[in-house]
Amino acid sequence: MPLLALLAAVAAISFEELIEFHFGVVGVVGLLLVTIGVKAKNLTCGCIGAVVLAMLLAQ
Repeated sequence: MPLLALLAAVAAISFEELIEFHFGVVGVVGLLLVTIGVKAKNLTCGCIGAVVLAMLLAQ
């Protein structure tokens, strides 16, 4: 079980670094807003994060 948790943490950190490398700090903020929105079940926060990420992808 600890190995699975370690692999999940490494995957999450790698994904976050990839987003930051590709989209910069704004991408990390958008990803953070989506994550907080999903975990807190806050639709507004999740939608704002999704819009930020969509605008970055639509450049």
